Amino acid sequence: MTDEFDPTVAAPPEVFVPASPTVTVLAGPTAVGKGTVSTYVRDHYPDVWLSVSATTRAPRPGEVDGVHYFFVRDDEFDRMIDEDDLLEWAVVHNLHRYGTPRHKVEEALAAGRSVLLEIDLQGARSIRQAMPEAQFVFLAPPSWDEMVHRLVGRGTETPEQQQRRLETAKLELAAQSEFDHTVVNDTVERAAAELVALMGLPGEQGR
Repeated sequence: MTDEFDPTVAAPPEVFVPASPTVTVLAGPTAVGKGTVSTYVRDHYPDVWLSVSATTRAPRPGEVDGVHYFFVRDDEFDRMIDEDDLLEWAVVHNLHRYGTPRHKVEEALAAGRSVLLEIDLQGARSIRQAMPEAQFVFLAPPSWDEMVHRLVGRGTETPEQQQRRLETAKLELAAQSEFDHTVVNDTVERAAAELVALMGLPGEQGR
C-alpha cells in the first residue's frame, strides 16, 4: 500500500513573514503525531501560543487547568456556545464536550503571540468558516507504511480498533488538498521547524 500516498509530490511551501501575529491550524490523520509536534513547538518556540481546549470532563491525574485543558462545568460550556465564544466544539465519545475558546485566541493575538491550533479534521473545517484568514497546515506521515507502524506500535487499540482508525486515516489523507500547506512528519524536530517557519517566526529558541 506504499503507493497510495506520497507526500513528496507536493512542492515545498513558500515561507511568509507575517506583519502581525497569525493563527495557524494543524490537522492530519490519526497517529500522525499532531500532539507530539504541537507540544514540541510549545516547549521550544516561545513566540507561539498553543491553543488550549475547553472541556466538560474532569481533570485526569497530572493535568493542569489552563495548560492541558480549561476544565469547565456544563453550564459554563453552554454559556460559551450561546455567546459565540467557541471557534468550534464537538461531543467526544458521546460523553464530554470539547471546544476552542475564541477569547483565549484573541487574547494571545492581542499580546503579540502567534497561535497554533492542533485539531482534528472536522474542527479544522469549522475553524476555516469562523476564521478564513487563518493558515491551514496538514501534517502528513512519511508514508502509509510508517503511519501503520506508528499506530500499531502504540499498542493502545485492539486489532479491530486499529483497522477502523486506519480506514478513517485513509479518508483524512484524502482531505490534504483542503489545506494551504503540507508538512511531512519524518522527525518531530524538523516538522516543528518547518511549521514554525510557515508561521513566519524565528528558529528554535529553547527555554
